[in-house]
This record gives sequence, C-alpha cells and structure tokens, in this order.
Amino acid sequence: MLKLTDDGAKITLQGQPQALDNGLFWFGAALLVGAVAVAMVMSLLPVRWSIGALALLIVGSFVFNRQRQQRKKAMSGHISSGILWVKDGELVHDSQGKRNHILLVEGDKITLDGEQLQIVGADSVRKYHINGFDNEKEAQATKAILEGQALNKRHANIKMNSD
Repeated sequence: MLKLTDDGAKITLQGQPQALDNGLFWFGAALLVGAVAVAMVMSLLPVRWSIGALALLIVGSFVFNRQRQQRKKAMSGHISSGILWVKDGELVHDSQGKRNHILLVEGDKITLDGEQLQIVGADSVRKYHINGFDNEKEAQATKAILEGQALNKRHANIKMNSD
C-alpha cells in the first residue's frame, strides 16, 4: 500500500518474510549431536580417538559458520516485507522493529523488472533487491521518488473557488 508523504512515500510491502534455511538447521542439529558424541568418545575411548573426534567437531563447526555467513550475506540485500519510507536518494526499511537506513550514492542504478526493483552499484554489483509491492505502479513510484522525481497526489487536490 502506497501513501504519499510531504517528502516521499510510505510503502507497505506484502511479500513473505525471509524463510529460515532448513539445511542449516539440520546441519546445526547434527553438530549438536556430534558434540554429545565427542563428549562420549572423550570419556570412553583412548586419547587419540578423542583428539580425532574433537578435530572433526571443530572442522564441522567451521564449515557450519562459513555456510551461515554466506547465507546471511546473500540475503542481506533482499527486501520483501515490512515498511519502506522512500525519499529522494534514501530508503528506510522498517521490518519487525528494526530500521535499516539505505542511502544511494552517486553511480547507483535503479532498475525496474515488473513489480521488482533492483539497486545496482557503480561496480555492477547488486546491492538491494526489493519485491513485495502491491502492483507495478508502486514499484514505478518508488523508482521515481528515489531518482528525485516529484509525485503529485492526483485525487487529493482540492480547488477552492471564491464566490
């Protein structure tokens, strides 16, 4: 839903929030089971076996953290739900009580693909992917405001005639 304000617009995105990755959940659960198994190995088997089991657990933890960081980095620029406060060259994304201020810099390009908006940096790397707009006109209005174009409240203008 789009509401024009004095200096931009307030847009409520209707997309689904980012889902958790089940693969990472199950890998984390396997690490937990592995930690319990290492504790059992350390108490029951010789020292060499214990050191080997502990080394496997450390490698597994490293792989898990690496995958989690890559997933977090990949999803950091994806916006699909919450409220967008759009101004000339600036976005504020309000989602579940957290606010993220996004400033566009010189050289950023805004492209429109149907109901989706992409902000690409000067180095041709995607910074943000925004979807969840109600319709294509909301995405077009967001692009126009970010580029500095003024929007008018068409049906809200009231003309007064003096009698």
